[in-house]
Order: sequence, then structure tokens, then C-alpha cells
Amino acid sequence: MKLFPTGHATHPQWRMAAALVLAQLRAQMALPDYAAAPTLGLLYITDHYGNDAQALLDYLSGELPEVTDWSGTVGVGVSANNAEYFDEPALSVMLLDVPADQYRVFSGVAPLPTHAPHPGSGFVAHTALVHADGRTPELAELLTEMAARTDTGYLFGGLSASRTSSVQFAVGGDGNMAGQGGASGVFDGGLSGVAFGAGVALVSRVTQGCQPVGALRTITAAQDNVVLALDGEPALDVLLDTLQVSLDGGDPQPALRKVRATLAGLVSAGEQPQGQRRTGHFGTDTRVRHIVGLDGSRRGVALADHVEPGMHLAFCQRNVAAARADLMRICAEIREELSPEELEPASLVSSSSADGEMAAANSASGASAAPQAGRRICGAIYVSCSGRGGPHFGGPSAELQIVRHALGDVPLAGFFAGGEIAHHHLYGYTGVLTVFVDDDPNAR
Repeated sequence: MKLFPTGHATHPQWRMAAALVLAQLRAQMALPDYAAAPTLGLLYITDHYGNDAQALLDYLSGELPEVTDWSGTVGVGVSANNAEYFDEPALSVMLLDVPADQYRVFSGVAPLPTHAPHPGSGFVAHTALVHADGRTPELAELLTEMAARTDTGYLFGGLSASRTSSVQFAVGGDGNMAGQGGASGVFDGGLSGVAFGAGVALVSRVTQGCQPVGALRTITAAQDNVVLALDGEPALDVLLDTLQVSLDGGDPQPALRKVRATLAGLVSAGEQPQGQRRTGHFGTDTRVRHIVGLDGSRRGVALADHVEPGMHLAFCQRNVAAARADLMRICAEIREELSPEELEPASLVSSSSADGEMAAANSASGASAAPQAGRRICGAIYVSCSGRGGPHFGGPSAELQIVRHALGDVPLAGFFAGGEIAHHHLYGYTGVLTVFVDDDPNAR
């Protein structure tokens, strides 16, 4: 694979922004190190362009006829190599140099098939980039089912985030996917994305944006979304003790303010927690959820997720220093994985604090267990939580600049999501960084 052409721009008028992006793409496609005729495009737009999504897609498709397949969605922000456009009209485009027989675009009207080869092609999904609407019923179950349709069970992506239309883009094969019929390529609701075959090498990592403020405990009593007991103690009492506050007395507001600034990190029952059992950091097995209420009569804590006895829970708070450090950590892991001189023979399927899930992505990507010379990043997709962004990291575009400093000036596109997807889990306050790797230096 060659480098993936990218383009990004902001302008009050979508057509002007798209023209600027096209100029960047065409200039790169003329360079020897970049792909000259990629057929797969990723299109991410901010919600300012949501109502013009169809016109924008039609315009880009008409100007780039060689790109026969499109995927993407809307976010409250979009990202590029070293910049983010947050709460302003913008778009970010990347054209992937992936063999046509190694990917398939899917949507609700042209779903990803099960493990059986794709009809007429022999294609089997190994991993999948997924865009989803957070309003979709039983979304968690759908993600689990989608993961089961891939050989590795590894998904990456995020939820659309928009104050207008929550659109998704899904176009396959000269504007028509099998089963798509007369669909326009712009969808609202459900799941869509791109499945990749075993020949597409990629490496993916999850970075957490929250830090535990207390011990990791076991949920011993729960009902629906209410945690009733932690290690046999009333959950509300544990929360208040952890925060060193009390609701007793004349003014409960200071305590409530601390509670509102606190979240809960959940680990599913039966999963071995990867992070430290006491205050430290979270592993990728932890899913952060909001505290949505306190149950004074039962001394319970209500969360924005279903909870069951046997799950693990640690109260946590958003932490800028921890978020920066963890983002740098995953970038370092990716960089080290692609550096042959630093690799041990088994390192591509080894584990770190994040690798419990990512080992599947590594083997899924077709990367072998032995060091390979000349491996480089051809492009990257970064999906970050809409609650993160530059201000959370110290300034405008600071989050993307950390990635660029660590990985170099690699082609990158992405968006700020309403929730992040990795493996078969739905996360919050995280970033999911996925890089596409060229394993064949002779193909450049």
C-alpha cells in the first residue's frame, strides 16, 4: 500500500470546503509516494453540514469518479493529521489504498454477511470499521452480533454525534451495493461501515480519558441500572466515602457537585480487570458510564448502563494529565510495534495494559508474529469522544498534535463521536486510534 491521500478544510459553505479538500487530494495523488487511484473514501463532516450531506457526497463522488466506495458519518468535530475542527463547519476526507478484494462497505440495507464468504467474491471479514447511531435499539447487542460476523471479533469506530441530522455514508461499487437498490448512500440510523479482509494489516489501540479515584470493587447487588452494593457495602455509602463528602447537613450542594464530576468505570463479569486494582489507570476492558442518579432509600447509585452482580466498578474522574499520558502511551506502543529493531518475535500478539482486546486486532490485521522490515503507517483513523478535544488536552488541536508528535506526519482522518467502539464494546471518554500498515516495502 502507498500513503493514503487526505484533505480537510473549514468554510461556511460546504462546496467551498469540498473544493479545498479536492485540491489537497489531487495534489497528493500526483505524488509518487501516495496512492494515485484509490477506490475507497472515508468522509467525516461536522453537523454544520448535516443537512447538506447528500449534496456533499454527490459532489465528491462526481469529482472523484475513481472512488467507487464511500463510508463515514457526522460528528460535532472532525480531525485531520495535526488539526481538529470542533463546533465549526468542516470536513475531513481520506482515500484508502486498499485492494478492492480486501474490503466491503456495508449498511442496514446491505448488511455484512456472516462468516460465510461474501456472495460471489469469497470475501471474509477480518475486522470492521463501524459507524453507528446511538439511538439504535439494543445497540450493544448489535455490536456483539457485528463482531461475530468477523473472524477476529474486532471492531473499531464510533457513534454519530450531531445536533442536526445523524447521517452516515455508505456507498459500494460505483454507487450501488448489493441489496441497496435505489438508496442514495446517505443513511440515518442503524450501523454502517467497512469490513476489511485478512490482507489489510492494521494495529489498533484504545486510550482512556478517566482516572480511578478509588479501589476497584465488585458489584454484589444490583437491579437494572442501579448498583445497590459494592463488596457487600451500600453503593451510595462507598461513593460518598470515596469522594470524602456527605449528604447530611444543611447544604448538600458541595457534595452533589463532586458526585456530578464523578463517573463509574465498569468491567464485565468474568473479565479479568487489566488496570490496577487501586488508584492508577484503566485498561481497555473498562467502560466509563455516567452516574445518572442516587437512590437514597436503597443507598444505591444509578448508572447510564445495565449492571449485574459480579461486574467490577471503580469510581473515576476525567483527568487531563492521565488522558495525555495514556494517549502518548498507545502511540508509543504502536510505534514500537512497527519498529523491527525493537520487536521480539512474539510481540505482535503480546500484551500490555491495552492488549487484552488488541491482540485480536493484531492477528486480525494479517500482521505476522515475526519482525518485518520496512513496515510503515499508510494512514490512520482516530475516533475520539466529543467530551475530549483540544481544550481537554491543553489547547486547540492539542490532542491531534500529541498523535502527530508520536507517530509522525502520517495521513489521518477521524471524528469526535457520541461514543467510541472497540472490539465489541461501546466506550465513553476514550480515543480509538487505528493505523493501516504497509507490510511490503517492494510494493511502494
